[in-house]
Amino acid sequence: MLVVSREKNAFHDDAFRNFARYIRPGDCLVLNNTRVFPARLHGTRNTSAGAMVEVFLLRQVDEGEDLWRCLVKPGKRARVGDAILFPDGLRAEILAYGEFGERTVRLRSDGREAIEDVVRRIGEVPLPPYIERAPDAKDSERYQTVFAKESGSVAAPTAGLHFTPQILDECRAAGAKVSEVTLHVGLGTFAPLRAVKLERIQLHEERFEISAAAARTMREARRIFCVGTTSVRTLETAMLRGGLIEMAGPTDIFIYPGFQFLATGALLTNFHLPESSLLMLVSAFAGRELMLAAYRHAVAERYRFFSYGDCMLIE
Repeated sequence: MLVVSREKNAFHDDAFRNFARYIRPGDCLVLNNTRVFPARLHGTRNTSAGAMVEVFLLRQVDEGEDLWRCLVKPGKRARVGDAILFPDGLRAEILAYGEFGERTVRLRSDGREAIEDVVRRIGEVPLPPYIERAPDAKDSERYQTVFAKESGSVAAPTAGLHFTPQILDECRAAGAKVSEVTLHVGLGTFAPLRAVKLERIQLHEERFEISAAAARTMREARRIFCVGTTSVRTLETAMLRGGLIEMAGPTDIFIYPGFQFLATGALLTNFHLPESSLLMLVSAFAGRELMLAAYRHAVAERYRFFSYGDCMLIE
């Protein structure tokens, strides 16, 4: 764990097992309790050729109609009006194209079983693309945080993967209260930036929720300590829409240098790709030059990057 001090404009190396030492009495540790679901489906087009198609479910856009936003690979085999057949009587009808190359599909089952049950059984956990192997049964739990509850993400909120129940107990013993929010991770978190001018960039929408109890705990805190950029985006969206109160809805907030943080007092995050919205967010929080220096140090010291990598604590 690389520990970055904004006040001292400095950083030093530590180990995550010592995380609780950086907790202050009165802190509120904010966790994203989203849970990764088996979003990757393999099927065939309902044509004479029967070509193989991969469907990556992103988020449900209409629960009553079973409409989903998804990615289809290869995209040339995903025309409006096509049907894709999956095992166990599940099928998807392609209804529309999206702005970023995604598709809107309607899922249907043969009626013997609920759609979500079929997806849960035949789908694959969408491991990060740099893990070049098929997921196995253990991944459905390994690629989750210990506090994952609400199903809906296509990727884990990776800063949370470092925690164990013991470390959370140590944080409470150090004087922190723990509060949970939900932001279902989708393309908005990981998609590459598509415009040269930052003010023209629009991220994909992701769903979030803050309960009344969680909001009350955060309002009473001396400092809000966000675990992960998804927690930051959730709280900063809430502040822009009325404050830390009970709230739910979509967010496409894009945080980049110049943003005025209204809730976040400290942040635990992993190391991110260049030219990503996540790197923009941490640069906005800690300052561009300090982040550049910290990343140079992390590379020199061979910190691990990405989802299963090491972490950075910014206070």
